[in-house]
Amino acid sequence: MAQTSQETDWVSRLADEVIAEAERRAPGKPVVCASGLSPSGPIHLGNLREVMVPHLVADEIKRRGIPCTHILSWDDYDRFRKVPAGVDASWSEHIGKPLTSVPAPPGSPHATWAEHFKAPMTAALAALGIEVDAISQTEKYTSGAYRDQILFAMRERRRIDAVLERYRTKQAQQGPEPETGDEAERAAVEGSGAAAEDDGGEGGAGYYPYKPYCGVCERDLTTVVAYDDETTELRYTCVCGHEETVKLSEYDRGKLVWKVDWPMRWAYEGVVFEPSGVDHHSPGSSWVVGGQLVSEIFGGKRPIGPMYAFVGITGMSKMSSSKGGVPIPAEALEIMEAPVLRWLYARRRPNQAFKVAFDGELLRTYDEWDALGRKVADGSAQAGDAAAHSRAVRTASGELPLTPRPLPYRMLASVLDITTGDEEQTLRILSDLDPQRPIRSLDETRPRLDRAADWVATQMPQEQRTRVREEPDTEALASLDEERRQSLRLLMDGLGDHWSLDGLTSLVYGVPKMRAGLALDAKPTPELKAAQRDFFALLYRLLVGRDTGPRLPTLLLAVGADRVRKLLGG
Repeated sequence: MAQTSQETDWVSRLADEVIAEAERRAPGKPVVCASGLSPSGPIHLGNLREVMVPHLVADEIKRRGIPCTHILSWDDYDRFRKVPAGVDASWSEHIGKPLTSVPAPPGSPHATWAEHFKAPMTAALAALGIEVDAISQTEKYTSGAYRDQILFAMRERRRIDAVLERYRTKQAQQGPEPETGDEAERAAVEGSGAAAEDDGGEGGAGYYPYKPYCGVCERDLTTVVAYDDETTELRYTCVCGHEETVKLSEYDRGKLVWKVDWPMRWAYEGVVFEPSGVDHHSPGSSWVVGGQLVSEIFGGKRPIGPMYAFVGITGMSKMSSSKGGVPIPAEALEIMEAPVLRWLYARRRPNQAFKVAFDGELLRTYDEWDALGRKVADGSAQAGDAAAHSRAVRTASGELPLTPRPLPYRMLASVLDITTGDEEQTLRILSDLDPQRPIRSLDETRPRLDRAADWVATQMPQEQRTRVREEPDTEALASLDEERRQSLRLLMDGLGDHWSLDGLTSLVYGVPKMRAGLALDAKPTPELKAAQRDFFALLYRLLVGRDTGPRLPTLLLAVGADRVRKLLGG
């Protein structure tokens, strides 16, 4: 079963470990990698790492021809915990219900709260080429799929409680751990700490690892008051006043508490690999406690998997619906191509934090990406960098869509900024970039062109937008000395013969050289660099009314030769 990797990077090394571990645990069976997400709110770019790490590892295993499945558990049977800002306060009546029983936020096209937040993530995963076997925990619990596991956990509740008690004692001695991330998300009933819901209560003779949803109000504000192992009769009360006795061997409206639910599923699904966030690794957390419960109670093993670090964001000048200003993957995919977003996750080890750029840093990200592509093409890329590139542009199922003519992102952004997205003007400019190989259709530059257009429209700061003058600045032109007039004449005279990106680059850098009596290939001196900066600032002031702007060759192409001559006094 074990095969060597064609790549050399953190993904291949983890795949080696996972394959070896799977051979030890279940020889000959498909390798199971797992992720878990809660659709309790926007599923952001940090949550994407929960899926991306096992995806990359599972994909490497599949590339080697080894059967592997990547399951994604949607924790949509979790309780609705609080009404977020921006949602009508009347939604508080749903607190305690399963996320699949709560209406979607106002204005949503989806029926339930869970579907509202699952839908954009599901679409983003498809766009990213991430194939998963999605599991709805609502469907699992309400179909009775876990009935045997629930009855077993209830029979073993005293042993489960004894394991949990070790950590309650430690926490009592050390003081409570600060709640962060997913652990805080699983805070119990309103007003109580995470441990209460996570492990099912304070322990002792009345401990039960199962929480029923009320048959009347549908909420989990219930208390199990009695249970008979022989008959499986369970009696519970609810804060709404309802009392009920049910047979747990037939009742499917409830779930195991989180710290028992997670290890139960590890054993049930045979999970070999699942990473976890830093918030899961504090003493008494569900990952730590689950490792004890899965082996001591459920007869399985905790998955192997790294602890992954947080993913940050640089800049976000305009947000749509994401909670707390944290963008979701679908929003990132509006401004960058899927392979680029995949690359950001593939090139960093899971324990390395990194940032996804929404501001001007995105232009540098794209410069890096294009430079890497050139190195991969000519065989000069380092092995690890080439592996990350390979994982970004293709999966075991095939290639991801790429832009046929990937023009520099920053150039596209500049052109779209100047033309305000006018397609006819944009095509004119792009077709002039390389007269020997002109762009015939904007489709050649898509989807990158569309991503750049979205970035300009939603993320580019207003103060950086380019506004080309409508009329010449006659006052500034009249004040020019003869040296500057001659420089402008040289530029205008050369436009016809240099009307391409490379030609205009040579021209704008060459005018100060010609004025100094130097050859066009003369090496820059401090004096020449100063003269070039002065000339560039002059052009920016006359064309866009400020001292800086987009790269001058791109700007000149965008403005057009006739208008350039007009604005420069020609």
